[in-house]
Amino acid sequence: MGQLGTERADAAIPKISLHDFEARRAEITDELWAAATQVGFFQLVDHGLPQDLIDEAFAWSAKFFDLPRGVKEQLPLRKTDNAGWEFSSQVRPSVGVPDQKESYQITRPRMDGLWPDETDLPGFRAFMDGFETRCWEVAMRVLSCFAERLGFDRDFFSAAHDPASSEYQSTLRLIHYYALPEEAVGTPGLWRAGAHTDFDCLTLLFQREGQGGLQVCPGRDLEAPEWTPVPPSDDAITCNIGDMLMRWSDDQLLSNFHRVRAPQPGEYAGARYSIPFFAQANRDVTITTPQGKYEPINALDYLKQRIAANYAGPRM
Repeated sequence: MGQLGTERADAAIPKISLHDFEARRAEITDELWAAATQVGFFQLVDHGLPQDLIDEAFAWSAKFFDLPRGVKEQLPLRKTDNAGWEFSSQVRPSVGVPDQKESYQITRPRMDGLWPDETDLPGFRAFMDGFETRCWEVAMRVLSCFAERLGFDRDFFSAAHDPASSEYQSTLRLIHYYALPEEAVGTPGLWRAGAHTDFDCLTLLFQREGQGGLQVCPGRDLEAPEWTPVPPSDDAITCNIGDMLMRWSDDQLLSNFHRVRAPQPGEYAGARYSIPFFAQANRDVTITTPQGKYEPINALDYLKQRIAANYAGPRM
């Protein structure tokens, strides 16, 4: 595992407009379903989030990561809560080496003691709370389309991801991939994020123009992959189906492998920032599939299994 594979620059990621959503719901649902069942990845445009709001989110993210390490170390990641700051600690089983990044997870009911002090970063918490809510709204709009196709009520997934509940466990994550020194560019076995699937229902990913590296494998076979680059765009939200929704759909919706490749010679090798929002069902929700392919499982238990898999230690 962890091989380079073959890049397919000609394979397009579907781009779907949410413009005039309610009037075009049936059309948008068809497009989302096709993308989610055939590719597992798609990009949203006309999604309703102002560009200046997204730009501000990235500005806050940079301010957070610019804090002294000693300050960030006071906010350590609690894996069972999926909340807090981690530094070069996530080892993907696909490559067996740490991702070249630091990240900060915001899971709102689990943040006691994990917000930076207002004296260190005034206004950060208030902004991130509001931005997380806006991300949730976009995710629930998309999930409402999948709910109807799966035979659930339109608001089924909104209820399953209720932010008013103390069992809420959707997560907003700020990520800072380190700049690579010139001598490290092109080093074999160096990954910003090794190949993995997400363990949620739906991921919304915000990227910055010019900060590439994200690649998608159109399938779940890492032994003979073809990898499709996902060009970063300031105005498009890149989305992918997660393992939780794949299970919930009796495997109709595809959760595929993706990774962030390290810069190669001639490519931008500076810092890369991204912001994913992971919509994952509340802890007390039971995942019961429409066709009964899988046994019911509690969402908290499912998340624990996936976190354990994604935060594996080094391979011996």
